[in-house]
Amino acid sequence: SLGQSSTTLVTIYSSFSFFGRLLSAAPDFMHKRFRLTRTGWFTIALLPTPIAFFLLAISSLQQTALQTATALIGLSSGFIFAAAVSITSELFGPNSVGVNHNILITNIPIGSLLYGFIAASIYEANANPEIRTVVSDSVVCIGRDCYHKTFVLWGFLSLLGLVASLVLYMRTKPVYHRLEQDRVSVTTSSYKDVDSM
Repeated sequence: SLGQSSTTLVTIYSSFSFFGRLLSAAPDFMHKRFRLTRTGWFTIALLPTPIAFFLLAISSLQQTALQTATALIGLSSGFIFAAAVSITSELFGPNSVGVNHNILITNIPIGSLLYGFIAASIYEANANPEIRTVVSDSVVCIGRDCYHKTFVLWGFLSLLGLVASLVLYMRTKPVYHRLEQDRVSVTTSSYKDVDSM
């Protein structure tokens, strides 16, 4: 954490995750102004994550980059966690929402395991063998090189997720458009029925 208090980073992440959760309600309030589906908003919410990882990989202002990246990741993950339930319901229907959602969020433990393994492997590969003898059998890596490759790899994996989300948006856009037309026609016909009474 670059000598930064972990409490500060947790506070930044938690605060911005909260704001991300609040922002996940934006599609409901901005629906009439911006004709963007939830999957489109989901894609937009994923944008800060690769930006944060690439910022960490290339920045020379490490403390500022760490705080900014933590805020961006918190904002993005807060939106995603809150919006995932409604998106699951919209994509798969209201039946068995809990089961479908739990299947979809298995990416969290699987991703944590894989990301952690990748980060540990890169960290150990960059560790200086001379320090290893000084600090018993622990592997120690000091400096920017310890995590640079990890952040670049995570940035590209996040870009892959962003592209997959964009494909999901493009594939579901016609369905959402058809549902919106059906909703408007039902609303219009119910107003006509009320006027004829």
